[in-house]
Amino acid sequence: MLEIGWFSAKLFFKGKLLRDPMYFVQQTTIGILVGLILFVSLAQVEIPLCLPIILSSLITGIIMPFLLKDFKMK
Repeated sequence: MLEIGWFSAKLFFKGKLLRDPMYFVQQTTIGILVGLILFVSLAQVEIPLCLPIILSSLITGIIMPFLLKDFKMK
């Protein structure tokens, strides 16, 4: 298992793992921005800080598979 992870990491850093790296960066950035905006907006409400962290992480985790559904690897 660790060998597969190490092999994937080596291919990623060599630039041979992703077919279209800019698409991956773009979709990941969209997901991060959605999570960040949600977190900042929820942090303004008078609730404990752990709830905005949990909710924004959950929503970001839910939308990432939809953003990366067309993601292709070599």
